[in-house]
Amino acid sequence: MKQPGKAAVGRRKFLSAMGAGAGLAAAAAVPLAHDAKADSETNDEKRKPRYRETDHVKTFYKVNRY
Repeated sequence: MKQPGKAAVGRRKFLSAMGAGAGLAAAAAVPLAHDAKADSETNDEKRKPRYRETDHVKTFYKVNRY
């Protein structure tokens, strides 16, 4: 029941207002983004092996039966 002296905010209006506030916050954050930089790795660094089967990886494989 509504009381005559108080303004009631409906659920839909509340959620739409919250959505609009989030959209404004995201739009305000866009100008703060930095410019993209070029990749600094050489072709040799890109092709080097990065995966190493260390002791803890071997233990994981053993425990999980891979």
